[in-house]
Amino acid sequence: MKQKFDIITSTCVPLPLENVDTDQIIPARFLKATTKEEKFFGENLFRDWRYNPDGSLNPDFVLNNPKYKGEILVAGKNFGSGSSREHAAWAIAGYGFRVVISSFFADIHKNNELNNFVLPVVVSEEFLAELFASIDQNPATEVEVNVPEQTVTNKATGRQEHFELNGYKKYCLINALDDIDFLLENKDKIEAWEQKCI
Repeated sequence: MKQKFDIITSTCVPLPLENVDTDQIIPARFLKATTKEEKFFGENLFRDWRYNPDGSLNPDFVLNNPKYKGEILVAGKNFGSGSSREHAAWAIAGYGFRVVISSFFADIHKNNELNNFVLPVVVSEEFLAELFASIDQNPATEVEVNVPEQTVTNKATGRQEHFELNGYKKYCLINALDDIDFLLENKDKIEAWEQKCI
């Protein structure tokens, strides 16, 4: 969903597992879907971990624990590895996460998140470990993600880190523009350039 990004302050959902691949984020059987409806993919985020084989909720999985909620998913190292399926980013966005924090993302998945209005924030392993500890100690711990300043702050400890963000994608997130919107916004400039080149 297109939303402008500015300063996001939220509690977090912790997923302290490394090497979570896109098949775990959204299993391959859902790639046959002919819809891009956010609700459909959001309901099936981490499907095989969230639900038991009989379709009942797995009470041991974090998304089913009422203690944890928010717009920020905090994930272990190497998040989004595996296949390049964009459906994984659709599922994360469809569930309602606007930010994913990890110490490392697979490149293709990272770009898929950005293209679907989910901000991947890369932090140091030390910051990530401290954040997991803060959330474990107090599920009400809030994190502030300041997109204009490109900072992430653990409000429980006050520790802050700077994160990298491509200037073009930053502009698009702050203005809620996808790639087509950006081109349309610059249509006059493009047409003026074309006229100059004739």
